[in-house]
Amino acid sequence: MKKIPVKPLWWHNGLYVIDQRKLPEKEVILKLDTIKKVYDAIKNLKIRGAPLIGCVSAYGVVVSFIENENLPLEKLKNKIKKDIEILKSARPTAYNLFYALNRMEKVVNMFNGDSKKNLKKLLIKEANNIYKEDLHACYKIGEYGNALIENGMNILTHCNAGGLATSGFGTALAPIYVANQKGKKIHVYVNETRPVLQGARLTSWELEKNRISYTLICDNMAGYLMSKKRIDIVIVGADRVARNGDTANKIGTYSLAVLANYHKIPFYVAAPLSTFDFNIETGEEIIIEQRNEDEIKKINGKYICPKNTYVFNPAFDLTPNYLITGFITEKGILKTEDIKNLGG
Repeated sequence: MKKIPVKPLWWHNGLYVIDQRKLPEKEVILKLDTIKKVYDAIKNLKIRGAPLIGCVSAYGVVVSFIENENLPLEKLKNKIKKDIEILKSARPTAYNLFYALNRMEKVVNMFNGDSKKNLKKLLIKEANNIYKEDLHACYKIGEYGNALIENGMNILTHCNAGGLATSGFGTALAPIYVANQKGKKIHVYVNETRPVLQGARLTSWELEKNRISYTLICDNMAGYLMSKKRIDIVIVGADRVARNGDTANKIGTYSLAVLANYHKIPFYVAAPLSTFDFNIETGEEIIIEQRNEDEIKKINGKYICPKNTYVFNPAFDLTPNYLITGFITEKGILKTEDIKNLGG
């Protein structure tokens, strides 16, 4: 495995993360040592990206254990399970949150010993496993996705699906990182991603840090670039993929998929299998998170519209499977039928 491009979290006798709201101006490290802080970090976008939310929530369960370690064992287990439910309520769309927390809850439920020390070890081990599995999966996504990238390609991405959104390699950016490591000459077009500018603030920061050629554009410029044949491939991430391949991702993804389809440009979704929800048949079953109106009405704390303006602010949209060329996963590049088969 090659050098990790970005390290957004780590566990060293406690949970530490980069506060992504502060980027790119400064790198601020947060210690999340209470369940309230873990919840707040997820809810208020101090950390974001479905795989990273999953990893942070897993370690958040360990934080819950440490915070309540003085309780008797059974009461401790019950408190941890209550905290798991609190974390599940932080953001409704990202499936990795539920995937990771269900695994951590299973450890609590299956523990029949009488040693709190042993329970703590098991929780840390499972959180480490979730982190390491994501790291491995994202690197494999990079290797498989690299096969789609030819020397000289212009690649369009949306939001931030890089190392900051995962354990370190990213999903949509993973093929770009691998292609760059292998010496391919590539150029990335980065959508700014309104309303909170994850593309401009985070993806540009990552690409700059890793010396990868890029150009920042406003979200509404992508169609023009496609019409001028300046985009060869589109690669985006995902927050939840239904059994039929319908995909929820950052708002604006659906528009890009429609534009790519019209201009006959390959449109790929990059995501680990932990993002695939095999319990739902279609994207219509995915809950789309509605966020605070001030994300749209304000920039740097200042109103950019009349204060009483009505706002519609869904964090995600749904891209139907027929607009998606394929899914770049740790198991290879999959088609919709492949996903259905994986789901059993």
